[in-house]
Amino acid sequence: MTVSIEWEIKATEFTNCNCIYACPCQFNALPDKGFCEAVAGYQIDAGHFGDVRLDGLRAAAMWRWPGAVHEGNGSMQLIIDERADAAQRDALIKILSGQETEDMATVWWIFGTMSPTKHPPAFHPITLDVDVEARRARLDIPGVATSVGEPIRNPVTGAEHRVRIDFPQSFEFKQAEIGSGTSKTAGPIALDLAGTYGQFAHIHLSHKGRMN
Repeated sequence: MTVSIEWEIKATEFTNCNCIYACPCQFNALPDKGFCEAVAGYQIDAGHFGDVRLDGLRAAAMWRWPGAVHEGNGSMQLIIDERADAAQRDALIKILSGQETEDMATVWWIFGTMSPTKHPPAFHPITLDVDVEARRARLDIPGVATSVGEPIRNPVTGAEHRVRIDFPQSFEFKQAEIGSGTSKTAGPIALDLAGTYGQFAHIHLSHKGRMN
């Protein structure tokens, strides 16, 4: 893809998908339930799309695929921070749907390409708190989505269990803390997840791919 507008984002993310804690996607394996669905929230610490600043904004997305992500036929919906102005909304929609991005460069390019059904983006207030180190997060979009992340618990002792994924070749993160996620969403992509894969990470992406 020819990129006409350069962009870069530093953000904190929480993602909850329907797979087991060791998400097969991260290990080149097929989804353990045979299909994929996920919700993610993003807190943009610093970013730009051309000369449009994106600092401090939030966004979220929901996806569903009937099989593995790489098999396509998926659907997606973006939720954009209602505080964003028209230019910022356009920028975030393009970035999160994989536009203005080199081929295969980011997770958003992959997900966008593998999701031919793109429901119209919605604009809502988004509350998102993510503590990557503590493996805790809460995403709240009134009437649309609630997602909570917490540490995995030892089934015998109840103690917090800590594990990371270190992924030098990832198109999303260099290192992610793994926890447990529970989510409920409404609308065209209605999800109901409980005690499944939760991912907490600092990400640094651009139109060329992962930066960190």
